[in-house]
Amino acid sequence: MSRTEEFQELRPLLFSIAYRILGSVGEAEDAVQETWLRFSASPAEPRSVRAFLSATVTRLSIDVLRSARVRREEYVGPWFPEPLLADPYEDPARSAELADSVSTAALLLLERLSPLERAVFVLREVFDFGFPEIASAVGRSEPACRQLAVRARRHMTEGRPRFEADRTARAELAARFFGALREGDVGGLRELLAADVSMVGDSGGKAPRLARAVLGAGNVSRLLATVFPRLAGLDVTCEPHDVNGEPGAVFRDRDGRLLHTMALDVLDGRIQTIRLVVNPDKLGHLGPVGDAWAVHRELRQSRRTTP
Repeated sequence: MSRTEEFQELRPLLFSIAYRILGSVGEAEDAVQETWLRFSASPAEPRSVRAFLSATVTRLSIDVLRSARVRREEYVGPWFPEPLLADPYEDPARSAELADSVSTAALLLLERLSPLERAVFVLREVFDFGFPEIASAVGRSEPACRQLAVRARRHMTEGRPRFEADRTARAELAARFFGALREGDVGGLRELLAADVSMVGDSGGKAPRLARAVLGAGNVSRLLATVFPRLAGLDVTCEPHDVNGEPGAVFRDRDGRLLHTMALDVLDGRIQTIRLVVNPDKLGHLGPVGDAWAVHRELRQSRRTTP
């Protein structure tokens, strides 16, 4: 097998490691590309290609994350990871861990860890790497990595997001939610929402956003039932789709360009959190991005002209 073939075989794993460490599709892809450049330029053949590539992409991701932390502190409004519609890495033996670890809630919880803790947790808890491999990847001793893993696991356990275990039930609830959303059915929406549901958006100051988080089933259901039928009147479409392993949807303008994504946290048969990613910089990897400001202006104009 050639180096190119070896790399391409492991590419889904490398991207999935980098994305969980970074929370950014673009930065993860850059880390994977730089990993390839270093692998292809290396004169020596590593004993384990998987270990070499995983260690390289992990180190690169840690370096990028350290600088990204500074940018995120200056970010306008709430920061969410870039939406991921499909995880390229599959492992039937760890499918549940992989799906939960890529959820928006889990990635936001990982943000609380130090870069080293985050990398160790991802390699150990998500991908089941051994401590010798982890130590090589992060440049620390095995005992130090075990301590990092313990600290990271404790932080994650204390704040670990809970999800509806039955994925079929989640999908059915999401289908009812988006049906009620299209119809502007306040009552139908309200019965699907937890009493303390929150809806929050990430625009990065580059697109229309909620002035603040919308809280409570009554407020959220009324806002959704008012806004989304009007958007449908402007030929905005809602395409149900898993977003970061959770039920969600992609919204497009009349020309098929992306406006935002929506992801739903579901627990105990109710929607607990609704997260919107509207920042156009976080949507480009999904396809052409529309002008959310233009749609917003058109929406406001339709309000003024509607009797």
